[in-house]
Amino acid sequence: MGITTAWAITTHDDAFVAELAPRMLPLLAADRDDPVARERWRRWQRAPLPDHRTWCGGTLSTEQRDAVDSFLALTSSGGRLEEMWSGSGPDDDFGVASGVWEQSADPDDMFLSVQSKDFAVASLFHAIGPHRASLLPGWCGSFLLTSAEVTTFLPAVERALTFAPHERAAADEQDWLSYDDEESVLDGPLRAWRAAGAQGLGLCGVALTIY
Repeated sequence: MGITTAWAITTHDDAFVAELAPRMLPLLAADRDDPVARERWRRWQRAPLPDHRTWCGGTLSTEQRDAVDSFLALTSSGGRLEEMWSGSGPDDDFGVASGVWEQSADPDDMFLSVQSKDFAVASLFHAIGPHRASLLPGWCGSFLLTSAEVTTFLPAVERALTFAPHERAAADEQDWLSYDDEESVLDGPLRAWRAAGAQGLGLCGVALTIY
């Protein structure tokens, strides 16, 4: 059975961010502080993965295969934020699509990557590597930031997602997603971040499995 995943980054005013914070920030904190997830993150930081084109075909050692599986488990799950998709309780009909994405301050600024049987954050993180990924706030593609925090983190995000020509070519080779007219994960997040900063808006990033 196939799955469909989405990673979205939307702009919001600070009043909306404050409304969403009690619902979202505890889930993010729980994911970030989970001991298993933290160990997977440290493992990837210590030993970046080989070229993704070697992952299939039986060319990896057992240790390398375990490392790839650990990385994919880390970056291919929305964690506790999955609870926000259909609601976190029997009387809670809150959903990310109507409750967050449709409330974007400017839909044109939204970054959205919808994938079938794949995960946008996993591809981005592998393409940019652990050092650049560690500069991004939040946890594995999910975050909730006020306008002031967007401004504070923008220089780090610029360092993470701005490339010299040879660096961009290398990142493109390791981004395994296919694009037609869709925006690349190497371009969209920084564009959305810059738009929020220019307009004095906050940002919400959510990565999850839709179904």
